[in-house]
Amino acid sequence: MKIVIIGAGEVGYSIAKALYVNNDIILIDKREESCERAGKLDVQVIQGNGANVDILKQVLPADLVVAVTGNDEINVVACIATKLLTKDREACTTIARVSNPDYINKATAHRREIGMDYMICPELTLASEVAGIISVPSAVGMEAFAEGRVKMMEFKVGRDTTFDGISLADAEIPDCCVISALVRGKDVLIPHGSDVMHEDDHIIVIGKQESITEIEGMFGGGSNMRSKVMIVGAGTVGFYLASLLAERGDVDLKIIEADEGRCVEIAGALSGALVLHGDGTDEALLMSEGAGAMNVIIATTDSDERNLLCLLLAKQLGAKKVIAKVDRSEYMKLFEMVGIDVALSPKQATIDGVLRVSMGAGVESLATIEGEQAEIIELIAAPGSKMTKKTLDRIKFPKGAIVSAIVRNNDVIVPRGINQIHAGDRAVVFALTSALPKVKKLFE
Repeated sequence: MKIVIIGAGEVGYSIAKALYVNNDIILIDKREESCERAGKLDVQVIQGNGANVDILKQVLPADLVVAVTGNDEINVVACIATKLLTKDREACTTIARVSNPDYINKATAHRREIGMDYMICPELTLASEVAGIISVPSAVGMEAFAEGRVKMMEFKVGRDTTFDGISLADAEIPDCCVISALVRGKDVLIPHGSDVMHEDDHIIVIGKQESITEIEGMFGGGSNMRSKVMIVGAGTVGFYLASLLAERGDVDLKIIEADEGRCVEIAGALSGALVLHGDGTDEALLMSEGAGAMNVIIATTDSDERNLLCLLLAKQLGAKKVIAKVDRSEYMKLFEMVGIDVALSPKQATIDGVLRVSMGAGVESLATIEGEQAEIIELIAAPGSKMTKKTLDRIKFPKGAIVSAIVRNNDVIVPRGINQIHAGDRAVVFALTSALPKVKKLFE
């Protein structure tokens, strides 16, 4: 594919890095330092404004145009201009990253009526994921597939939990879910029955929605009490998250924000939350507001360093689970190494969305795992594809992949060897990145 990426910051650079080997990439950015870094990849780099019509004329036509600068309006204008300058508009897909709630009210939205294909809101995606994690106390990760019919949950094996020290074959998990992966340190493994789970391992479970409540108790969760939640930082992510939690009505919510004007604004918009003006790294404030008794504390300020300091203090005071918004991808592992339970990046949502579109027809959704070592992908089986011709136990499926769920109409099937995928079925597949091309070919 010929792919034009407008904005060579952290997101644009990561997208180019993931796609440049098999595609022709053109990166556009106004900043000299961003262009210099992008030049280290085997891509074409243009320094300038990606919404400039003269620059767009130089690079079009293209199969995919992705606008991921830090300015919503530039991203929107660039995508609309691309469509206007392209004769065959259906042949070019456009994606704009936006953050302003005036433009979007869900994580990913079609916007063909205004002259573009997709808008992606990474902040709302992250807020939705955190809200899902909060709803399952023992989880450290959550993704939804097949319009919410299938859930992926990531759990950490604790010392006193059911799975510590037993093999997968002996693990009495519900029939409506499957353990699809075992994450041990930096390694992602497709599990076998003889594999033994240990303390600090992360387990990826995929299955029906109803299985999640049952299995979370095995990892130390399952309480029906109201959660006490504190959000530090009421920026875009913090406000989206607070709004989602306020709608649920089963959370006692406190918000700490350093900007007094923002506090007034948030307090007026959210009647069900206690909004406090203060510094989330102030230990005395955290103590006085009961941080040690919180079920979950989430730090969503614009500073990774402040988020880390706030959560380390909260953890020391006794908070049960701490979650950090992390903007710099190189910090992700560091946060988890020093004791942060969950570190999430809003930028990864944009990257996942672009990767899904770049994979072409038949791919409905995609989520990356452990720094893009593995992916969970939702595929639609094409008529006549190899996946539809035999039962699963007779198909030569790549070793680094596993079919975790099949969705047929409104029914979710947890697959066994005797099951056969039909044309039009959706399959949720867990795959190591190296196995993904072979998996996709089986469904085409």
